[in-house]
Amino acid sequence: MIEPPLAPARRFTVAVRALCDFTARQGDLDLRFTPSPTAQQGIQGHAVVAARRGESYRSELPLAGDHGSLHVRGRADGYDPDGNVLEEVKTYRGQLSSIPDNHRHLHWAQLRVYGHLLCQALGLEQVNLSLIYFNIGNQQETAFTELRTRAELATLFAEQCDRFHAWAEQELAHRAARDAALDAMRFPHGDFRPGQRELAEAVFRANASGRGLLAQAPTGIGKTLGTLFPALKAAPRHGIDKVFFLAAKTPGRQLALDAAATLKADDGMALRVLELSARDKACEYPDRMCRGDSCPLAQGFYDRLPGARAACLDAALLDRPTLRAIGLAHSVCPYYLGIEMTRWSDVVVGDYNYWFDSGAMLYGLAQANDWRVSVLADEAHNLVSRARSMYSAELDRADLRAAQAMAPPLVKKALEKLGRAWTAAGKDAPLPYQVLEKPPPKFTDALATAVSSITEHLTDSAVPLEPALRDFYFDAMTFARLAESFGPHSLFDLTREDLRNTVLCIRNVAPAPFLGPRFEFAHSSTLFSATLSPWHYFADLLGLPATTAWVDVASPFTASQLEVHVAHGISTRWQGRAASLAPISSLMARQFGERPGNYLAFFSSFDYLQQALQQFERDHPDIPTWRQSRRMSESERADFLARFSIGGRGVGFAVLGGSFGEGVDLPGERLIGAFVATLGLPQLNPVNEQLRQRMDDMFGAGYDYTYLYPGMQKVVQAAGRVIRTEQDRGTVWLIDDRFARPEIQALLPAWWQMQDQA
Repeated sequence: MIEPPLAPARRFTVAVRALCDFTARQGDLDLRFTPSPTAQQGIQGHAVVAARRGESYRSELPLAGDHGSLHVRGRADGYDPDGNVLEEVKTYRGQLSSIPDNHRHLHWAQLRVYGHLLCQALGLEQVNLSLIYFNIGNQQETAFTELRTRAELATLFAEQCDRFHAWAEQELAHRAARDAALDAMRFPHGDFRPGQRELAEAVFRANASGRGLLAQAPTGIGKTLGTLFPALKAAPRHGIDKVFFLAAKTPGRQLALDAAATLKADDGMALRVLELSARDKACEYPDRMCRGDSCPLAQGFYDRLPGARAACLDAALLDRPTLRAIGLAHSVCPYYLGIEMTRWSDVVVGDYNYWFDSGAMLYGLAQANDWRVSVLADEAHNLVSRARSMYSAELDRADLRAAQAMAPPLVKKALEKLGRAWTAAGKDAPLPYQVLEKPPPKFTDALATAVSSITEHLTDSAVPLEPALRDFYFDAMTFARLAESFGPHSLFDLTREDLRNTVLCIRNVAPAPFLGPRFEFAHSSTLFSATLSPWHYFADLLGLPATTAWVDVASPFTASQLEVHVAHGISTRWQGRAASLAPISSLMARQFGERPGNYLAFFSSFDYLQQALQQFERDHPDIPTWRQSRRMSESERADFLARFSIGGRGVGFAVLGGSFGEGVDLPGERLIGAFVATLGLPQLNPVNEQLRQRMDDMFGAGYDYTYLYPGMQKVVQAAGRVIRTEQDRGTVWLIDDRFARPEIQALLPAWWQMQDQA
């Protein structure tokens, strides 16, 4: 089928908020902590204000207008035709005086733009503009009003648009050049690797049809380029504004940046690529506060931002070092410069949390600007556990006591009330670990009161909170937010650590209700990994749309490349671990003797690893060994991997599911075999048993969803370190008698061929 030619871009569409962000902000970056309402509280606050108005009041009024090539659109909060009053509602907590001046300036700019669009739409000669600040705590409104004529507002609107016009024309030219280049783009390596074309075609079809995709594709075929290339190729014809490449770990981000650089190298393609890094890693002054009177890179930030923003457009790649160099050259914060450039980039590379977390920045910007986005999630087998942690929260009674010790009198009173409610909740849970039906209303009410009390103290005081009180405050706000949305997707449990101390936890078990809206909003979401089987496990837990497609890319590797053995006479169960040490040591030495080289040996825990290492070193002191230790630094991890050199010999001992079980590339002689001495099943404990029960209630597959599938994904990932290219040859030993079971082998890669069991 021949697709129609690209339609020329005629105008630049910009949201009212984005226009004013660009033109109306000035002065310092001021991010001193001021307690702000949650998104849900903001929605409720707007609803309260609207409910107080008359029957003719119109909420969420869509407005749009043009100025040259600019098309400006947005939704005004409310209009009262009886009084001819246009309102912009802003919710806040604490003291009104705590709202920074640059925020107020922005709010007025937005309201005046809406005022112009309203006059144009209704033919009004003048309108009353009312900026409403609504206090979430006491439900009171403070209004600032002005009367503006149609002519005045038209002039102000034109001034805003004129400031933005040159940038908009530049963006229109960039988009046209970008789309033309992407439409003509060819795969950079001449031909695809085996399996890579199948993956790329599936990703292109998903983006062309606006569907989601679960793609299981083997390691070594070039999944990063095989997903990024087709998503970009689909962008011009299907109106995709941005591609978000999300990775679980830093190495995944670097692979994406390298792939994007490879594509850009093709005739200097007009493609803007941005890396988002964590704030704590990008901060130049970690001991300063993000405000003009503390940090020199925050002082006058918005005044110097235009120069830095323009400089970014000349950069070949906006990775972390480049953003830092430009930021420092223009005396602006590199981290917030990166946030600004998100608006003007075509490919954004970052961590999962930028799209999937509750306060996800990319998701919020995409909604506010109505971007059509393609989301690519690398190593997506990690997303279930990562998303669960995003929507879980914990409160420790010891932290409450520490906060009480530092609290001023009024706050201490609220915290003491919370402590009594906490004690009452504990009386209903006398066991060391117990799941309760839901967070008790008296406890959540006391928690909300405590949060409000700290908030009021914070806004009334010029002195920062003591660390213990501050940390508990942040934990309490997160807990309170999740308590509002508590449901079958989460557990509420109490752990009794000793006679005085208990820990309360809202533990998410199925992130689907939180992630589902993000998948629905995206034009297309591709989740890819070497281990995404069975597909229904991920579809159920992540909340993927029913239209999501599934592809299992055939491996380019053959059974002749990898000898897979099952040591069926050994049990790695807890009860049999002591007896397993000598047979495992003997098996590893025998394999090493048959083919000397570099091997990785995986165990289920550091304790088991240490026992196995000691046994092996006693039995075979002539074979070199090295091991993974707890909390290794980046340099220590690099030293561990450096031992796997070409021509090297020895065994590296590692923990399954840890740093060396995935995302490690040791091709050829650097790694010729692996021993996996465990099924990787999560620990049998009260928490996991409650998870199993909930998974059984929700999906009828409690054991599989809690233990078997997560464990086997770790096994396949670890074994996948051995064969990385079509030239590699290697051996994998699966050490546990359960690996001989048909239902276990059904979860292993189809291209593996099991050797005679040993």
